[in-house]
Amino acid sequence: MTDVARGYERSPWELRWQGLAVDQLQRTESTFALSNGHIGMRGTLEEAEPRGLPGTYLNGFYEEHELPYAEGGYGYPEAGQTVVNVTDGKVIRLLVEDEPLDMRYGHAERHSRTLDFRTGTLRRETEWVSPTGRRVLVRTERLVSFTQRAAAAIRYEVEPLDGDVQLVAQSDLLANEPIESDSGDPRVAAALEAPLIGEFARAEHQRAVLVHRTKRSGLRMAAAMDHRIEAGEDLRTDITVEQDLARLTIAVDVPLGGKLRVTKYLAYGWSAQRSLPAVHAQVDAALAGALQTGWEGLLAEQRRFLDQFWASADVEIDGDPELQQAVRFGLFHVLQAGARGESRAIPGKGLSGPGYDGHAFWDTETFVLQVLTYTLPDAARDALRWRHSTLDKARDRAAQLGLRGAAFPWRSINGAECSAYWPAGTAAFHVNADIADAVVRYLQATHDTEFERQCGTELLTETARLWISLGHHDPHGGFRIDGVTGPDEYSAVVDNNVYTNLMAQRNLRAAADSCEQQPDIAEELGVDHVEVAGWREAARKMRIPYDDLLKVHPQSERFTEHARWDFAGTPTHRYPLLLNFPYFDLYRKQVVKQADLVLAMHLRGDAFSLEQKRRNFAYYEQLTVRDSSLSAATQAVLAAECGHPDLAYDYFAEAALTDLRDLHHNVRNGLHMAAMSGSWLAMVAGFGGMRDHGGELSFAPRLPSVPHRIAFRMCFRGSQFCVEIRRESATYRLIHGKPFTLTHYGEPVTVTEESTTLPLPPGEPTERPSQPAGRAPARRWVPIIGADRPRSAPGPAGAG
Repeated sequence: MTDVARGYERSPWELRWQGLAVDQLQRTESTFALSNGHIGMRGTLEEAEPRGLPGTYLNGFYEEHELPYAEGGYGYPEAGQTVVNVTDGKVIRLLVEDEPLDMRYGHAERHSRTLDFRTGTLRRETEWVSPTGRRVLVRTERLVSFTQRAAAAIRYEVEPLDGDVQLVAQSDLLANEPIESDSGDPRVAAALEAPLIGEFARAEHQRAVLVHRTKRSGLRMAAAMDHRIEAGEDLRTDITVEQDLARLTIAVDVPLGGKLRVTKYLAYGWSAQRSLPAVHAQVDAALAGALQTGWEGLLAEQRRFLDQFWASADVEIDGDPELQQAVRFGLFHVLQAGARGESRAIPGKGLSGPGYDGHAFWDTETFVLQVLTYTLPDAARDALRWRHSTLDKARDRAAQLGLRGAAFPWRSINGAECSAYWPAGTAAFHVNADIADAVVRYLQATHDTEFERQCGTELLTETARLWISLGHHDPHGGFRIDGVTGPDEYSAVVDNNVYTNLMAQRNLRAAADSCEQQPDIAEELGVDHVEVAGWREAARKMRIPYDDLLKVHPQSERFTEHARWDFAGTPTHRYPLLLNFPYFDLYRKQVVKQADLVLAMHLRGDAFSLEQKRRNFAYYEQLTVRDSSLSAATQAVLAAECGHPDLAYDYFAEAALTDLRDLHHNVRNGLHMAAMSGSWLAMVAGFGGMRDHGGELSFAPRLPSVPHRIAFRMCFRGSQFCVEIRRESATYRLIHGKPFTLTHYGEPVTVTEESTTLPLPPGEPTERPSQPAGRAPARRWVPIIGADRPRSAPGPAGAG
């Protein structure tokens, strides 16, 4: 089935677009992007034109630029970082009897592109009639290898359909590709204008290498290509090279019934320290490995890797094909963002586009790493190792701010703070606790003692030290953390943000536990029993504001005393609010950009009673406008727990379809990794009721009125298991590994290879809470057999 409004066909294991919509190219180049966490390639056509926003990225490779300030101030970050569009190796141009294949000319009788979630490839099939009437069939397939980190490959086939034909193909490596920057900051645009300086270029036979470095950041990268060509006997090839371009030209006469097949192998590498010969040698070696494996071998490795991933990550939704496709689409892209990032960050847009300048945020630890911890834990570990590798920069930042420990950045590529807006950047200290939370979750889910000793204890210690120096003991016997910004960026520089305080409390306790469990590491870090006791005391006395009159938790101290935003008087076209109203007005009103107190009830649900959660959830539903793509998934999780499963399904739909329906009107710049991770969280933590407080895995499943069945797979402490939820029951089954114990509605269950099926308690009837005027999830029609009824779809569009 094709949804005409969005152009994608619905299919459970692939994303397909039929026909060519030139005005949608920027959007589909993001959704069809391929990556392995090290290399990212946007889904541009091989012929390079028509195009929307071309891009090839290397994780961690950036250029510097000055940060804009109307007035300077002490402690303001000085340099910004922007991801660079590196050498493009995707280009293979085709001329048919001297007519360039360009989808804007001639006629495409058939054209489709398919992103396959099981093979990990992007396929394309085009039947094209040239302006002079010659017909050819072009098939391509592209992959970025999950198993060979520095390698990518493209197979390009051309078959004549109406007689013998002369074909000429041009396969390029192209650096400093001219693109238009969407940034409103002229400093960023200037930094991205021809950012690469050529250092080395060589070409021979069918192989070429280009080496470049950036102007300001001084990073060096290399790109290499080689080819295997299958065609007729009269094949002619020629290769040329210059500073920014290497081109292999292939000319051949192909008879009817024959074909030209070109397999292009690519390798990429970069370094901040290695010499030009070393980086050159790196890509030569990667190219040799890819050629040795060959095209069929790379395909087989890709399929095996994905088979293993889906065995521990798949989600099934019976009766809603649109969301079935969407949740697998999201999981596939989350995998692509983190699989081989290894010593690098997971950016907010992955490597699917230049959005957010390629920066990583707290989104990674709070959303993406929850998914990876329970589906691909090695990738979660590697992302946390990147945070650990930036500790020196975080310590320096803390010292600059007059604090102890480490102050991790709000946004960054290399670990240095890049946010020029300090109320949402520097003041958002909760990122420290988010990192600690991810460390604790990973350790409890894996029992990886080696990681704890090498990285975990130090991360927990330095983040805990930050809280002790940032907060203070007040005269009334409490521990306060004042002047901070929580997840909700419409409330800045507040006192005792509940989310921040509760997450800091967990951070402090976890640091104390880890130092006691690893006393030799604690001694190396200079931690003694007095410091540990201070952490525990601060955690015990942590201030958690509560409004006794309203019987809810204020998001921060005195938040519930602020005037409410005039939602009824705010027309839809004036959302997102941050683009239409001054921040000072947002900061002094009760209006919530994204889940904040509600997120605290998910991650620190052990600190709230169910009655408190229900009252808090209903209160903040009336204030939350979801001007961020981060919000819907968290609202889905708490809606389900608080007895509103149909509302939870509405929010789940919004999170899952954020990119496929371009709800925030910025998919052209890349995909939303946190929202796609959120769709998994809505399923597993929302409808599955999964919680991991204290390292104990618990489930409290509940289903909305549709679908009638969901199932998901997870891994925990080396074991893979499946949870299947139906209207009346839930079934737990071990797929691989050792039996372990979890709880189902508080009752212990040993998960073995023999399925255990348990009943679901009846849900309590609850009144559906209201949202701000015009900000409730929209409705969509879901074709469910026997249930032709409206179901939620994404509603508001904002700045995600």
